[in-house]
Formats: sequence, structure tokens, C-alpha cells
Amino acid sequence: MHVIVIGAGVTGTTTAWYLRAAGLDVTLLDAADLPAQGASAANGGMLHASHAEPWNAPGVGWDMLRYIGRDSSPLLLRPRALPGILPWGIEFLWNSRRTRFERNTLLNARLAEYSLRQLRTLQDQLRLDFGFVESGILKIFQDPESLRKNRDASRAMADVGVHFEEWDPARVSAEEPLLQPIEHRLCGALFFPGDAIGNAAAFTRALAEAAQQAGVRWRPNTRVTGWRLFGDRINGVETSAGPIAADAVVLASGFAAPQLLRRLGLRLPVAPVKGYSLTLDLPEDQLPRLPIIDDANKVVLTPLNGRLRLAGTAEFTGADLNLNASRTANVLAQCRRTLPRLPDRLDPQRMEPWTGLRPMSARGTPILGPTSVPGLFLNTGAGHLGWTLSCGSASLVADSLRGADTALPIEPFAL
Repeated sequence: MHVIVIGAGVTGTTTAWYLRAAGLDVTLLDAADLPAQGASAANGGMLHASHAEPWNAPGVGWDMLRYIGRDSSPLLLRPRALPGILPWGIEFLWNSRRTRFERNTLLNARLAEYSLRQLRTLQDQLRLDFGFVESGILKIFQDPESLRKNRDASRAMADVGVHFEEWDPARVSAEEPLLQPIEHRLCGALFFPGDAIGNAAAFTRALAEAAQQAGVRWRPNTRVTGWRLFGDRINGVETSAGPIAADAVVLASGFAAPQLLRRLGLRLPVAPVKGYSLTLDLPEDQLPRLPIIDDANKVVLTPLNGRLRLAGTAEFTGADLNLNASRTANVLAQCRRTLPRLPDRLDPQRMEPWTGLRPMSARGTPILGPTSVPGLFLNTGAGHLGWTLSCGSASLVADSLRGADTALPIEPFAL
């Protein structure tokens, strides 16, 4: 059985690996010349089952309205993007009702916990070099009410295997000395020992190489332009390099997936959400011991292979990949509030700013499994959880495609 996987980000590459590991003939193709050139290139680096909440939390509609046009805000809606995301936005807000939000959070958490177990198994097998550290993740708070809500939400995830410890400000300072200057502002923290960190781009490229050695055919610089059908069934794709026949296709191309599916009369509720990161070279004594999520400043700070990855912001701006300098500067300014000991001056030549478009489903969970078109499967829409969910979602989709039992029910993630 020959399967084409469209998209060589972390989601598509892991899908290709799991399909090949199950004995299928696999072709992985992407419009770029290397894997992990899109949203997987420089994300926050965190593998966090603990942070499984969708972005459409109750009250998100009000947040989006009050942040319109404010470049310094953590959640920014560009008015020009409204026409393109209106149907998606209505569904996004509908899923922010508390019952649906809590249900989708638990779905994500269960899949994330399974995915991290899959990643550990894969790493034991392959020993890939991607800066994988089972460090846990520290989430710090300045607002007692926010701490309480997060504590309650974390307790609700305990049944799916997500565990936490509550730390007071003194414990935070003792465990992470770089946070001592802001200890007086903190009301506490949650530490999630089961979480980890790793460089998503390095993982994707190392796994792509291992997949090729295992027999996966890699087709870079190959843009999908259409579908090949036999009756009502998919039997391949049309590409910029010519047609490619297949018995099945997995669409894992991120924010571009809806446009491809429209040609088959399918609506995919996925929209691009822009994020930013900076990667800094710092002396070892200025790198935090622990990866940090700052609830107040809405940023993450991750030590990766002797460097510091700063990431934050969510921007609804359509398919705009321009690097907005003011948004990048805002990420750095917010991180300075978290780590006041960051150097006053940083060499611009040694800072690596980045922006990418995360494919976010309207309900806040990934969209996985078969579609109404025979032979066509999906693995997309994971948004900010793409790196965390990659191995788990790939395993479920590969098993579903083969007609095998899946480790978790895949039906709640269906289109």
C-alpha cells in the first residue's frame, strides 16, 4: 500500500515515520526544500501535556475585542483578517463555552500524555539529537485568582496522567535563581514534572533522515496542485513535479490544508495563528535551569542546547508571514519582565527572530483520521500543541489508515 503524506513539518514527518514503521510504502512531500520550514522551525520548544488548554477559553471573545489594534497585546486580532476568518471565528467562539472548552482540554491532555510516551519510546529506539531534556516545566503566577484557576484545571487533568506540584515563591527562587529578582511579585507556581523540552526543527529533520534510511521517499520542492480521483476515491495527487499515484493520502500541511480540501468540496475549520520567537546566545550563568511559562506576561522561556528560546503572542492576521519587528520586540520586552537579569544590550547579529503560522482548529483540538472522501486522511489543526501532539497524533492516524485499533478513540478528533 502506497501512502502520500503532504507536509514535512513535525506533524507530517512523524506521520510518515509511523506509517513506514507499520510496513507501508510512503512518500513524504513538501513545497519547501527541507523539512520543518514552517511552524515547526522555531516554536517555543516545550513538550507540555500540562498546557493542553485550547486558546478559545471562556471570555476569549472579549479579550480579542479589547486587544484589537494593540501591538503590545498577547492576543491580537488584525481587522483586515476578519473577512477571511469569520466562519472559523464563529465556530472558535462557539467552542469557548465552558462545557466544550473543558471537554476539548481533556481530549488534548489525554492525547498529549500519550504522545509524550510515544516520543520517549521513539527516542529510546532512535537516539535522535534534538536537545531532548525531561526537565519538567515551571509555570509562574502573579495573580492568585489565575493561580487558583490553573490549579483547578491541572487537578482536572490528573486522571489522564498529568501531574503537578505547587511551589511557593521561595521554592521558585531556590529552584530557579534567575527568578529571584521577581520573587516579591510572585504568588506561587505550578511545576509539571512530566513535561519536557526539545528542538522541534532538529527533531523533525533528524526523524526525516531516519525515515529516508528506513525507506520513506522524500520529495522536496514539490507543491500539491490538485487531487487524482478514481470514481469518488483518492488515488493520488497532482503536483508541480507531475502526478503521483497512491492508495491513500494524509494531508498534514498545516494552515494551507483548507484551500486544498475546498477543491474536494470539504470545509476544514483551520485558520493560521501567527506566533513569534527569538533565540538568544547567552552565557551559561544567564540561562534558566528550568523552562518557564510566565502566566502574567504570556511568554515562554526555554533553554535549548545552550541557547534561550523566547516565544509568545498569538496574532490573527491571515496568511501573513511578514516578520513584524514591533511584535518581536514585544516578546523580548515581556521576557525581560520575567528575567530582569537578561543583558541590557543584545547583539542583533546573534539574535534569531522568527515568525510562523500555527494551524489552529476552531474547536482547539487537532483534526485527525479519515474524511468523507475514501482514501483521504487528515492530521492537522493542532495549533500551539503541534510539537507536543506530533507523535501521538501520527500514531493514531497511521493505525486508523491501516484499519488497526487505535490506542485512543480517534472519533472525537474527526472532521
